[in-house]
This record gives sequence, C-alpha cells and structure tokens, in this order.
Amino acid sequence: MLDKEGKLADLIRTRRGVLELGCGPARRHPEAVTVDALDFDGVDVVGDVFQVLAMIPDSSVDAVHSYHFVEHVEPLSRIVRELARILKPGGLLHTVVPHFSNPYFYSDYTHRQMFGLYSFSYLADDPIFRRRVPRYQLDTGLVLEDVSLGFKAAKPFYIRYALRRAFGILVNSTRLTQEWYEAGWTGWFSCYELDFKVRRR
Repeated sequence: MLDKEGKLADLIRTRRGVLELGCGPARRHPEAVTVDALDFDGVDVVGDVFQVLAMIPDSSVDAVHSYHFVEHVEPLSRIVRELARILKPGGLLHTVVPHFSNPYFYSDYTHRQMFGLYSFSYLADDPIFRRRVPRYQLDTGLVLEDVSLGFKAAKPFYIRYALRRAFGILVNSTRLTQEWYEAGWTGWFSCYELDFKVRRR
C-alpha cells in the first residue's frame, strides 16, 4: 500500500483524477487508481477505505467509481461525506449496489447496507423524483443526477435474462414507472441492482 499522502495524490493526478473503490481482481476503469482491502492483482492501493480516503486532499478527484462495494461499508453517511470531500466541483460519484429485493443480497454476510431507489435522496439534493424524503440536516454538497434499476439473470437462463432486460427497459423508461415499481412490484419481480450517478455541486 502507498503510505504517503503525496505519493497517493501524485498517483491520482497521473491517472486523470479517477478512483475505483473495491475493484477486487477485475478493475473496470484502466485509467483509475484502484483501492481494495485485499491485495489482488491490479490493485494499486491496499487498505481500509477510510484510511485511504483520509490521505486524499479535498477537491482533488474528478470521478469515483464503485461496483458492489458500498454495501459492504458502514456507516453509509460517513463514506458519502468522504467521497463528497475529495470530489472536485462537478466531479462524479458513480456507484452500483444491490437492490433490497435482490435475493442474493442476504447470502453475503459482509453486506451491511441495503439500498432502494431513494437511498441517495437522503444523502444528496434530489431534483429527479417526486417523492420527498428527509435529509436529517446532512448537506453533502452532492446532487443526484441519475438512477436506474438493473434486472439481471444468470446467463444460462437466456429466456429469463431476455425477459428481465425487457422489463428493465419498461421500468426505467420514466421516473414514474421507477417509483411505481419500487412502491408495489418488488415482491412480484425482484431487481438485481441500482446504478446511481451523483455529482458534487
């Protein structure tokens, strides 16, 4: 693991200001500085995410990506505040997490946080949904830009996979159908994941 703040800041600058958190053995962004608690091939920085983020200067990162990572971290408000701190104004926080109706969510004992359509509405300004939720006096400086629901099935089940893809297109066609889905359809048709895009003001 890099142990000097300056070295980490330099590495972030040379990688176009992009971080990928919890990448595991399969990084998705070749240009990103990758961070994981485990020392997989391709991980640039091994360590606790809060300790690593603490070494990154304010407003120094253009984009942070994570895929099925944030649900392992608690408290959620703490990591969101830290990510907001390191993002430049206009910087992107892109995170993909399991939906609360995902039947596989409960099998992983390391999962700490469930997510629904409005989870980031509690942590960021939300100009996209009709439903209003409390902010609990937490101002992260973030704005919710987009969210989509992902419907997946394992590849051997090709018909189920195709049906879920088609259903996802219907559900994500408007904000209203997204809200309808989560308000009443999750028990009938489970959702695999949520894809959130949030920007720093």
